[in-house]
Amino acid sequence: MNDDIFRTVEVSDPAIAADGLVFATVKSRALARRADVTLYVPPAARGVADLPVAILLHGVYGSHWAWALKGRAHLTAARLIDEGALPPMALLMPSDGLWGDGSGYVAHGDHDAERWIIDELPVLACELIDGCTARSPLLVAGLSMGGFGALRLAGKYPRRIAAAASLSAVTEAVQLGALIEEDRHDWSTAPADRSVLTALTGGNVPLPPLRIDCGLDDPCIEANRALHRELQRHGITHHYAEGPGGHDWDYWSATLESTLRFFGHALRTTEDDA
Repeated sequence: MNDDIFRTVEVSDPAIAADGLVFATVKSRALARRADVTLYVPPAARGVADLPVAILLHGVYGSHWAWALKGRAHLTAARLIDEGALPPMALLMPSDGLWGDGSGYVAHGDHDAERWIIDELPVLACELIDGCTARSPLLVAGLSMGGFGALRLAGKYPRRIAAAASLSAVTEAVQLGALIEEDRHDWSTAPADRSVLTALTGGNVPLPPLRIDCGLDDPCIEANRALHRELQRHGITHHYAEGPGGHDWDYWSATLESTLRFFGHALRTTEDDA
């Protein structure tokens, strides 16, 4: 392979079954371009009113198919639902806007990757998935750059997100500089768009349930530990976990089960409180 042509190549794992997945391409006003989404709706979701929607955000270099065809997200969700460990929910796995090596899920000068996720995807879910409505609980999780996006969104839109989780999160936009080839000169410079901690501590509204997870051999581990300590110092309730593993799909695909169980618990708790 000629490295002068392709800086990075991400390829799906052919051993992972694609049963039940649906792929959609839409014209996004927020992005001012086309965007792709992989959807999974389990059979148990049929007839469920206000079906919960879990949005899974990929990391740098990836795209909409990564969580399913590298991380087995749909197969993990299906198993947990069949076991009764997770209520029926739809999975939406979007591309991030496909800017450079990764958009950061923030607003740029000529497009808004954040608005694509928080405003447009819930509308798309209602259009494409039976049972999804404006009242459907919205859950957001992401890995690496996607963790940066998920936690920031929870801080900025706490009334709209029922729970959020990160796996191996980037915690500051500046950390993406070591991962992406392009500079970030036209990215939003708002404090809450540059720092997870700022986003989570910047409002006066109670935050949704939060889960932060990172592998012990992950280069992001110290940044995640620092975020954990700062959230404790600010009195922000969250679940924090570490475990054996690195910044890779072996860790993320295994840890997604804990993330989805966390989402299920958050949904059941909300129902009990209603």
